[in-house]
This record gives sequence, C-alpha cells and structure tokens, in this order.
Amino acid sequence: MSHTQLIGTKTLRRQIFFAGDGRETPRRDCGKMRRAKKILLGMSLALLFCDAIHAQNDSDKINSNMGSAVSLPLSPTSSFVRTSWGLSGGAGYNVSEHHSVIGEFMWSALYPSGSGLQPIRIASNDNSITGHSNLYTVTGNYRYQWQGRLLGAYFIGGGGWYYRTMGFKGPVESGSGTTCAPAWVWWGFTCVSGTVTANQILGGYTSSVFGGNAGVGFTIKIADPSYRIYIEPRYHYAPTKNVATELLKVTVGIRY
Repeated sequence: MSHTQLIGTKTLRRQIFFAGDGRETPRRDCGKMRRAKKILLGMSLALLFCDAIHAQNDSDKINSNMGSAVSLPLSPTSSFVRTSWGLSGGAGYNVSEHHSVIGEFMWSALYPSGSGLQPIRIASNDNSITGHSNLYTVTGNYRYQWQGRLLGAYFIGGGGWYYRTMGFKGPVESGSGTTCAPAWVWWGFTCVSGTVTANQILGGYTSSVFGGNAGVGFTIKIADPSYRIYIEPRYHYAPTKNVATELLKVTVGIRY
C-alpha cells in the first residue's frame, strides 16, 4: 500500500469513528455509561447506608434522596450545549417537621451541540473534531416542606462548589486570522479585537467556582414510614470561566 493510500485510509477511519454534529460516538458512549454506572453504584451504596442509619432512628431526623435528571441548558449555555442527563443524591437532617438542611452531590453531562463545534470545525477544516463537558457540584441546601398523608410539596435552595470540565478528543490549534465566534470562547480560546488569538493549542480546561440553585418539588408517598417519589425542577447558576453555566434540571427519584 502506498503512503498516499495509507493516509487516506486513516482519514476515512477517523471520519467513521468521530464524524457527526457533536453527538457522542459509540466508543465515547460506552465510556460515559461505565462512568455513570460507577456514580450510580456509589450513590446507591450511600443511600443504603443512610437507610440503615434511618432504620435505627425512630425520630425521623435523617433524610436522604437519590434520582436521575434531565438537564435543560438555558442561555447562554444553550448556545453550546444540548439537552443532557445526570444523577444526583444527598442526605441531611430534619430540624423540624417543615425545615431541613441537606448536603447534595450532582453530576450532569453537558453534551456539545452542533453549533457549539461547527465554527471550530470549519476554521480547522476538520469535521472529525468532537468535544465533551461535565458539571459536578457539591452543595449545601435548605428545604421547607409540607407533607400530607399522600402528597407533599417543598421549596429548596442553596449553594456550593460548581466544577465544570471541558475538552476536545485531541488538541485543537486556532490558526491565524480566524473570526472570534462565541464557540471559540466557550472552548477556552482567547480573542483580541474580534479575532481568535493565533496559534493557540488547547486540549481542554476546567473551571471551579461558587454557584447557587433554587427550585420546587412535589412528592407522592409510596411506602411506610416515609418513602416518597419526587419530581423536582431546579435552576442552577454558576459564573464559570468564559461562559456562565445555567441549567434547569428536572429530577425524578426517591427520598425519605
């Protein structure tokens, strides 16, 4: 096989594995699923631990929750990220019948949209460029709740650590004379006077900031003593580097 044929074969293989509009490839999907399973397993063990503590505490002072969520990006995040999914879980202390404090962990994938990658693909003349992003949070929250015999409702809000990771499948170089579309800033490139700074080579970056959240929830009792299914839309905001992260997460899960 000639040198030219070998290069053409490699290029074709890259197009098969990585071409698309920003969606995850099968290989990356498998990696995501393995990581999600590990997170879900850890949260399940934590919930079982909390359940054991709860079983030994007749005063119902311990609360916990675990669920899966749909992440709906809001502006400006929605310009670069499409609808994604995630997991969340937490445990806390019931101060009284209506007042509780809760510590929570949340993970959300942030799948790149086609518009979030297209300007970079065009400037690089490479449709195989793909990216990935994730959001991790550890927050402390206050919950005011009302519980009936069957139905319940609550308000929840708080704040804490928001950690966003972003990166490309491989390093990307900015070149020279490229117009600074917002997507370049989202992925971590710097711009001067409307032009992307020349010859930057980036593989990814992280941003760690303090953020906040607020939402409401609705519950249905499914078992004694106080197991309930809940659905909870919650707004999240974090002033992350370059572009703020804003999401509406709708979580469905079980809590007590």
